[in-house]
Amino acid sequence: MFKGTTILITGGTGSWGYTLTRALLQAKPREIRIFSRGEFAQVQMQRAFADHPALKFIIGDIRDLQAVRAACTGVDYVFHLAALKHVPICEQQPDETLKTNVLGTQNIITASIEENVKKVIDVSTDKAVEPVNFYGMTKALGEKLMIHADQMSRNTRFVCVRGGNVLGSNGSVVPLFTSQIVDRGFVTLTSKAMTRFFLTLQEAIDLLLHAATIAVGGEILVMKMSACRITDLADVLSQHFATSPVEIVEIGIRPGEKIHEVLVSRHEASQTFKVDGRYYVILPQRPSAKLLSTYSNYPRFEHEVYESNQNLISQHDIRQMLDKGGFLP
Repeated sequence: MFKGTTILITGGTGSWGYTLTRALLQAKPREIRIFSRGEFAQVQMQRAFADHPALKFIIGDIRDLQAVRAACTGVDYVFHLAALKHVPICEQQPDETLKTNVLGTQNIITASIEENVKKVIDVSTDKAVEPVNFYGMTKALGEKLMIHADQMSRNTRFVCVRGGNVLGSNGSVVPLFTSQIVDRGFVTLTSKAMTRFFLTLQEAIDLLLHAATIAVGGEILVMKMSACRITDLADVLSQHFATSPVEIVEIGIRPGEKIHEVLVSRHEASQTFKVDGRYYVILPQRPSAKLLSTYSNYPRFEHEVYESNQNLISQHDIRQMLDKGGFLP
């Protein structure tokens, strides 16, 4: 699918961008354009990839439609990763979050349609489902914009891929917990009742690429993910890194934070199908004939909701997940 093509990755200098770029290079594309705002981050990535001839680094902001248009010229596929993502910062500066996550996403849509991009893959989050924080609200709007764009566009297909917390991504809780255990002898949790979805970064990128390949356009593909208690995650890390007993300190729920995350809501359940053993696919309320013919023969989603407090994995499974992700000595 990607051999000989030109690919644009927005926000490509983040942890997702590094791993996605490595995976895409194996498919031998003609060019991968890394589009982001940070000059130093681009220099670091350029050095990390040893000035690979297929990589082109473009400094720009998705808020700038003209810059996005120029970056999309001659592009076949767009992976839209750029976003403001840190929940407390998004709560404190909703105006800036809106500009990047909503207006920036609309710029990607506009430029992709104008430049006849074949497919746009928007990376979304469980926080877009039944959102209680501003970040989640902007990502929910981003999903709506993408699905609407697919219905309006003749040539460009738009698809959303929704996942949860990714181990090894920037801001992952695992390095924070490990640092607290080693340096301070305690772990801070906002709530001991909290559960979250987790996946290793490599698993997330593998699922993202496969979803991009099989997507028809107009659907939301949901990654199936393991879920665990955050206290169990902290316990496993303590067992490996602590030299003395570790205390768990509850500091209280932050603004915009949930106890449990949701990947498929009750409202979406009736439009959801199980696909390929690795995904759920959510169809829009008025799916196209192509979407219906592609997915209607798959088994329907059998639950009322897909929530992080269901089917929790054990500490043994958490240990295996962390070991697979390279987080344990």
